[in-house]
Amino acid sequence: MFTKLSLRLRVFLFFCLIALGGTGLVLVSLWIGHSRVASTSVTDGFVFAGIISILGTVGLTAGIWLLFDENVAKPIEKLASEMRTRAHAGVGSDVDTNAARYLGDLAPAASAVTTALSDTALSTAQKVAAETERLAAEKARLTALLTEIPVAMILVNANNQIVLYDGQAAEVLSQIGVPRLNAPISEYFDLASLTSAQNKLNKTGMEVTFSAKGAHDRLSFDTRMKPMDGGGYMLMIDAEHVNIAPDAARPLVYDFDLMERGEEDLGDQTKLRDLTFAVFDTETTGLLPHKDDIVQIGAVRVVNSRIVDGERIDQFVDPGRPIPPASTKVHHVTDAMVAGAPDIGVAGAQFHRFANKSVIVAHNAPFDMAFLHRDKTRMGVEWDHPILDTVLLSAVLFGASQTHTLDALCDRLDVTIPPELRHTALGDAQATAEVLVRMLPMLEARGLTTFGEVVEETRRHGRLLEDLN
Repeated sequence: MFTKLSLRLRVFLFFCLIALGGTGLVLVSLWIGHSRVASTSVTDGFVFAGIISILGTVGLTAGIWLLFDENVAKPIEKLASEMRTRAHAGVGSDVDTNAARYLGDLAPAASAVTTALSDTALSTAQKVAAETERLAAEKARLTALLTEIPVAMILVNANNQIVLYDGQAAEVLSQIGVPRLNAPISEYFDLASLTSAQNKLNKTGMEVTFSAKGAHDRLSFDTRMKPMDGGGYMLMIDAEHVNIAPDAARPLVYDFDLMERGEEDLGDQTKLRDLTFAVFDTETTGLLPHKDDIVQIGAVRVVNSRIVDGERIDQFVDPGRPIPPASTKVHHVTDAMVAGAPDIGVAGAQFHRFANKSVIVAHNAPFDMAFLHRDKTRMGVEWDHPILDTVLLSAVLFGASQTHTLDALCDRLDVTIPPELRHTALGDAQATAEVLVRMLPMLEARGLTTFGEVVEETRRHGRLLEDLN
């Protein structure tokens, strides 16, 4: 019956309930107070009536507030978050009108708007998909062509950050560290040899041939440095002197927007879209950071609001002790899998390099970071990266009263986790990264465009993590 009432009438009935309930409480209180006058005094009767009225009014207000919150406020908040999700995160599922069934015509109207938006977006997406398919085919041909050329190529911008690397260059870089877009080239090659070659390049404007030493004295490469229009340079490494698998199938990885990128900045005023994120997850021997150990680290990178294919970590870690069977049942990591794997000192330092100049992102970050902080001495690092937590981002976007598990977020944002990857470090890291990428435009739509604004907003929901842990 109540679902057929208009929203204005429904709100009017709330006020009627307050008026009628308040009037009834006062009359009952006066009657009770009057009945006490005979056995006590007039003053005592009025005081008693006043106390009952106050307590009754408080109780009535609380009850009506709970009704209003459950049937009006929460559904409106949920409806608004669902509309933002469909408007900014590309989610195509229908709006849940049942949750807003007491909001009159608001829910059907919202559903109609989102359906029309989805239809328009679908039409646009089909055109984009066709063009994307054509570009993908061209990229595949280019990748195949570059693979046949015995030269590894790396494009570096004016701020010495990697903008592009081909499949063979990925094999070169991986011998030193995990290949990463937007990473300083000095993380892979000795800064002195690069600077010397760059100085010659700037003086002559001509191609420079030199020996590029790998960072940390790892390997040495016959390299040519060629200037690029608008700043930056191309490094070309002779593949004959590099141990590259002939059938290496890494794609061409690039982001030409990075050519215009300034110095990397992780300050509060940095735009969300300009941040680089290292999204990670861990699997452990148990749930106690002060006594349990990491057995697997998975991580992916998000650059310019997109996940970079191929830039990932999927590393088993030897905990130095047997993995409890109860933990293995959850993440399926066995003692045999971690046998011969690096310990947390080596694996943690590898992830630290992977996350250099990035914002670290995790789902329930305090849990995973507690393990890393405990072993930072063994790693020889300091974990001073800025951090974002997708639990808190979810609370900002969808309201603290909603469910904020990773599964719930994936359902809400149309992110699919293959069953075989659920509760694996890389699988959960990939899912968290996809959730993050869908959340970023939603945060900007809420007016939270800088890193500092997002952090400030998440602090309001810090209690969620305290309760979760």
